[in-house]
Amino acid sequence: MEDELTDRDRAVLALEARYWRAPGAKEAAIREQLGLAPARYYQLLNGLLDRSAALAHDPVLVHRLRRLREQRRARR
Repeated sequence: MEDELTDRDRAVLALEARYWRAPGAKEAAIREQLGLAPARYYQLLNGLLDRSAALAHDPVLVHRLRRLREQRRARR
């Protein structure tokens, strides 16, 4: 199926679902765990939010992130 999530897609969603206490901890985890620059990570995450497979995988997270994205867009 074309819209199936890859292991990397699921890892991006899992990392985004975590709670980060220390400043910079999330960016460090992005680099260490995924081997991505933070900017690339956010590009991938933004693309995932529009995919039905991501919504099926973690609907609560995807709905929350879509809502936050729309709030940011509305403020611009």
